[in-house]
Amino acid sequence: MKETDKNILQKLGIAALNPMQEDAVAKITAHKEVLLLAPTGSGKTLAFLLPLLHQLKKNYPKVQCLILSPSRELALQTGKVWKNMGTAFKSVVCYGKHDMQTEIDELREAPALLIGTPGRIADHIRRNSFDASSISVIILDEFDKSLSLGFEEEMSFIFSSVPSLERKILVSATASVAIPGFVAVTDELVVADHLSSHLDQPKFSLQAVYSEQKDKLQKLFDLLCYFSEGSVLVFCNHREAVERAAAFIKESGIQCAAFHGGMEQMQREQALVRFQNGSVRYLIATDLAARGLDIPGIAHIVHYHLPATEAEFIHRNGRTARMRAEGEAWLLLYREETLPAWLPEKLPEVKLPKQLPLPLPAAWATIFINGGKKDKLNKVDLVGFFLQKGGLQKEELGLIVVKDHVSFIAVSRKKQKSLLALVQDQKIKGQKYRIALAR
Repeated sequence: MKETDKNILQKLGIAALNPMQEDAVAKITAHKEVLLLAPTGSGKTLAFLLPLLHQLKKNYPKVQCLILSPSRELALQTGKVWKNMGTAFKSVVCYGKHDMQTEIDELREAPALLIGTPGRIADHIRRNSFDASSISVIILDEFDKSLSLGFEEEMSFIFSSVPSLERKILVSATASVAIPGFVAVTDELVVADHLSSHLDQPKFSLQAVYSEQKDKLQKLFDLLCYFSEGSVLVFCNHREAVERAAAFIKESGIQCAAFHGGMEQMQREQALVRFQNGSVRYLIATDLAARGLDIPGIAHIVHYHLPATEAEFIHRNGRTARMRAEGEAWLLLYREETLPAWLPEKLPEVKLPKQLPLPLPAAWATIFINGGKKDKLNKVDLVGFFLQKGGLQKEELGLIVVKDHVSFIAVSRKKQKSLLALVQDQKIKGQKYRIALAR
């Protein structure tokens, strides 16, 4: 391993690459066309970013590599990993519903690495926001999901706009994938396939809870009460089901958050931050949450609805048991429901006790500030502000997330009211910001 790679792993807090990552790095370094297949949560992002780093030219004034992601969440997560690697190469992340002018301004000084969703990248190419003719490497992350979401036309257009393309890396967590025609593979793809390796298989148990009623909301409530600790991600197949389930759970006395593609970007960001920092233990989501969300420590996956395919089932379960940790997957089934062939014939059944108490409220609450990096705010500023002006102790501050124009701070739930009262009229670095409870 190169010395720079060792330094990067140290920055990321990783002792060593796993076997899949070692194999992927070697094959991506040696070959121009690679298909990387590995389970969700096994570390694929680092597996393709490490060899990419050594393919970038220093002091080159144009975009060299493009990474296409099916969702803004996955694009942002990839950008975060790259930033945490601490390289000298600039990166920019572009995605739908993000401020277009902000992205155009960031692209004026071309990044070495451009990360984005197919629709937004195609839009920038049409606007001539950057010179696509210089791109020599394209990475299609979770490309099968991009295709299933209807991005084939945009992706084909992007490929037709990069005449200098030399390397192609296709990434998926699904074995039965078809290479899209527009990729124009000239050599036989080298497959780094670790889907069948026991070393990289998520270690989760699969259990079933049965409902005698077709409407399973009450049984979902009972199951959430049954989980005495740990965070829980509940999957539904439709946005309407997410909203209905979240409303029922909240009305029944349990704090939860909803997450789906129909929500505004800020709503989605707040939901994810609150789930990540422990302000809510329960996130009810569509399959949008099945890919690209790097939230460690999810204890339970609940399938309120079964997905249409085994591939999506695998992706969902990959949100827990990440990087060889342990987790649990639960199937919430109607007693008369017909199960797909890819599920075991007999599932371990758990019968829930009756009249379980409500789960304890989360220990944290999330404070929202309408200022971020672009307003010259950073984590140090916010820590100092909440300790000095908010009357908090260090142990009463949790995860702090500073984005371009907003910030989120986890604080002790017991102190949220007194804190807000103390800071309402205070300035941060001489500027007045809106400070409120994130919901």
